[in-house]
Amino acid sequence: MAKYVFPAVFKKEEKYYIIHFPDIPGCNTEGENLHEALEMAEDALSLMLCVFEDNHEEIPKPSDIQSVKTEDEEFVSLIACDTLAYRMRYEPKTVKKKLAIPAWLNTAAEKAGIDFSATLQNALIAELHL
Repeated sequence: MAKYVFPAVFKKEEKYYIIHFPDIPGCNTEGENLHEALEMAEDALSLMLCVFEDNHEEIPKPSDIQSVKTEDEEFVSLIACDTLAYRMRYEPKTVKKKLAIPAWLNTAAEKAGIDFSATLQNALIAELHL
């Protein structure tokens, strides 16, 4: 899970902007206006890179924006995405974990009103530097 920046090629068609990422085969999208096209480009890039991460595939190296070839009526823009933020937004389901702690620690935590789930989440976030 990381932050990435890739060049995207935009082309204005009749009513849509068509977008593709030259470095990520199959990563295409569209938007009705430029604002929507930029949002859709970020979403498509995030989704594709999450798939790469989940499959332990090597993330392609982004091309330098100056080297991206365009045709008539096309332009290039850099699109940034954060796969951790994307996962937090679209993968909110929780997972139950069974764990063991010493009885004395359990008693002390319960007396203090500690939320075990929140404490474990906070500790994992800190430990993973997320």
